[in-house]
Amino acid sequence: MATVGNTYLTLADLRRQQNKDDTIADILEIMAQELPMLGDGPAIECNSGDEHLTTIRAGLPSPTWRKLYTGVQPSKGTTTQIKDSTGYLEDWSEVDAKLVDKAKNPQKFRMNEATAHIHGIAQELGRTVIYGDTTTDPEKFLGIEARYNSLTAANGNQIVDAGGTGSDNTSIWFIGWGEMGTHFLYPEGSEAGLKREDKGLDTTKDANGGLYDVYREKFSQDVGLTVRDWRVNARIANIDVTALTSDAATGADLIDLMVTAYYRLDNPGRTGTNTVIYCSRTIAEYLHKQAMNKTNVNLTLSEVEGRPIVKFLGYEIRRMDTILETEERVV
Repeated sequence: MATVGNTYLTLADLRRQQNKDDTIADILEIMAQELPMLGDGPAIECNSGDEHLTTIRAGLPSPTWRKLYTGVQPSKGTTTQIKDSTGYLEDWSEVDAKLVDKAKNPQKFRMNEATAHIHGIAQELGRTVIYGDTTTDPEKFLGIEARYNSLTAANGNQIVDAGGTGSDNTSIWFIGWGEMGTHFLYPEGSEAGLKREDKGLDTTKDANGGLYDVYREKFSQDVGLTVRDWRVNARIANIDVTALTSDAATGADLIDLMVTAYYRLDNPGRTGTNTVIYCSRTIAEYLHKQAMNKTNVNLTLSEVEGRPIVKFLGYEIRRMDTILETEERVV
């Protein structure tokens, strides 16, 4: 059973514990294929219903060198409180009852039909984790991009500018998962992870008003995201996708940018934090090519269960197709 920092379970682990249904393993496998970060980040129950109040450390106390017979003024750090909310993601499936009844394995047939809906939920969740913005879509939760979207903000030092202009840019994300870093949320008193509910046999109408029987299912996931310490994350923004080449001398030097991002992290690899790197399909392709270059010591290429694994300074790089390659320039 995987844990992050040996303390909190991931959404996938919690779902396994909370529901012993044999189909859960199939659902988790599908979700993990579409959104691997569900197995990377810990999930913590909200402390205020469907919202979570978090205290962020903004400054440290200032100690004083004391002289003999001289007192010291007390000092205190500065903190900022933020409130993150969860969103409620739902989808429904209807399968013609005649098809199910004719199937040799009805349950397997229905699971196969449900796969597309599970893929869709995973992709939408992935888009929201990165680009969710509650100012424009209040029904969603606040994603990671909205928290790192200005070079001049208080956390602007966590953003590395790759120099791209226009609207054909993408980003590489260093995410530090952990209780004191970035983690998922689920509403207080609820079950974590994707839920699949069999609503049984029902009658519905076609476009012309004709009646027929269907087997109906509901898929839902109540989830949110918070960043307890913004220093554990870093973003390489403004990577011009059209200018990428296999030769870093003529395009964006991805490795050089990643080294810079690595040193923007606060104490990378610290205890209790699981750092994972996420990038778009195109970036993953170029990093894979560079990893095959034996002179590139920062990137390594290995294989796990037949799947190629690219790492940077020991941190796994995961392809995430919901990271856009049409981002506007971050300023």
